[in-house]
Amino acid sequence: MADVKKDTLLTSAEESSQDDSIGVRQRRGSALDTNPWWRFGGKDRSFIPTRAENATSKNTLDTLDGSRDVEDEVTIDDSVFNNPKAFDIYKPIENYEGRHRFDPRATWSEAEEKKLIRRLDLKVCLWACVMFFALQLDRGNIVQALSDNMLDDLGLNTNQYNNGQTIFYCSFLFAELPSQLISKKVGPDNWIPIQMISWSIVACSQSHLNGQTSFYITRFLLGFIEGGFIPDTILYLSYFYKNAELPIRLACFWTSYVGTNILGSFFAYGILHLRGHHGWAGWRYLFVIEGCVTAAIGVISWLYLPPSPTQTKRHGLKGLLRPKEGWFTEREEVIMVTRILRDDPGKATMHNRQAISPKLLWESFSDYDLWPIYLLGLSWTIPMTPSTSYLSLTLRSLGFDVFQTNLLIIPSSVLFVLQLLFWTWFSEKFNQRFFIGLVSQIWTIPLLIALETLPVKFKGAQWARFALSSLIVGYPYAHAMLVAIVSRNSGTVRTRTVGSSLYNMSVQTSNIISSQIYRQNDKPLYRKGNKVLLGIAAYNAVLFIAAKLYYARKNEYVSTTS
Repeated sequence: MADVKKDTLLTSAEESSQDDSIGVRQRRGSALDTNPWWRFGGKDRSFIPTRAENATSKNTLDTLDGSRDVEDEVTIDDSVFNNPKAFDIYKPIENYEGRHRFDPRATWSEAEEKKLIRRLDLKVCLWACVMFFALQLDRGNIVQALSDNMLDDLGLNTNQYNNGQTIFYCSFLFAELPSQLISKKVGPDNWIPIQMISWSIVACSQSHLNGQTSFYITRFLLGFIEGGFIPDTILYLSYFYKNAELPIRLACFWTSYVGTNILGSFFAYGILHLRGHHGWAGWRYLFVIEGCVTAAIGVISWLYLPPSPTQTKRHGLKGLLRPKEGWFTEREEVIMVTRILRDDPGKATMHNRQAISPKLLWESFSDYDLWPIYLLGLSWTIPMTPSTSYLSLTLRSLGFDVFQTNLLIIPSSVLFVLQLLFWTWFSEKFNQRFFIGLVSQIWTIPLLIALETLPVKFKGAQWARFALSSLIVGYPYAHAMLVAIVSRNSGTVRTRTVGSSLYNMSVQTSNIISSQIYRQNDKPLYRKGNKVLLGIAAYNAVLFIAAKLYYARKNEYVSTTS
């Protein structure tokens, strides 16, 4: 690794870690005394650099308020900032937005910190979920539009729909990294609302589609504008939360994504009944109405989002929806900044309006210890994606009408949410992440085999295929955990910025591949396509085991050489 502030190695462990050449911190034995990687319960392992070995219940410290006794408060005995030599390396840069609130001697109680985190969840995480709702509303409503005969109205077939989706995912892919670089320069609090308002305009314009060309153009523009939203939002959340706190917040983030599918189905059920009013198809009303909802959320986001924990005060029109005095007291800002930098000192190496230079971009890309996660992103969702994208078309081909189809999509979305929440809890409880990815493939393989081998006609065939398709769509979702692994394994802000984009780019590449597996000449049962998906699922199972082995062995090497 090129940067002394960069982690020696980080894996998907309970805490993120850093190991430098100064040797000011000791490795915790419990982090290394784990079961072998191949056994159930063998934990994802790493070094614990900046968290407490021991907490004292009473301390006398010089704080912002002067010297005082602090009952039931916590100090970090093992903090990197306790060593003068290490402090010189890890201290916040001059322009870091929270530098004036950073106090390495500060203490606070566990109850005080939990109360502050709950406020962050309500003020920051909740609104991030609302913004993701807006993204998925405009990104996913094409599924409902398909159920209202959009392809027939435009004179398109399955292959042309696949091409449109490929165009969407390609533009989404190519926009990821440039969007992250812009966001890092102007700030996610500015860039995310600009994205939302821009794509809402395109979303509304879909109400005037008239054929293949206009369909392809709007697919390209939507993908290009929406492309960086997810990594931009993850970067934004990392300004407020510690690394170990991110996975459950990201689970809530993706829960809102699926919640949008559920609400979107109810919206579509009502809006699509407008077919025939003023000569318009129902799907045209769907695009324009939901596009306007997104535009409103985008405007509110610009008026609401603060740049950082220490910049919540209202300044003119920007921040109009925040109180003039800000959200937090001076002490609360000290706690937020100090706890985040104790957890990950690398966050103080860049400020939130600092661009990433080409040299830093290359150094981040060259962090080969993140490459196994990028490789997983290229394929792990492919076995489930075609069933998700084609669910409404599959249900229509099974004989369900427009409105039945939109209601029958809901059970798979509910199952998806339940699986997401359970497996995210499981991953943190048992310190397992790659295992969840393996479970997702094991879940899908027998369902694909059943779809492949069922006879064409038999009693109850319609409902059997509906159940199998719904179970595939509701699979154990490891994406939030893999995104969190990238964030937690990134030792610097610039690596986190670039790494999140590269992982999401690999996932979008998998979507491009997925969009071409179900073909026109293979419908309606897609026998050939399901065979391909089975092969990819088997490959993914091997890949998850190999990634687990790589990190376990690499940590073993680091533990014996450090």
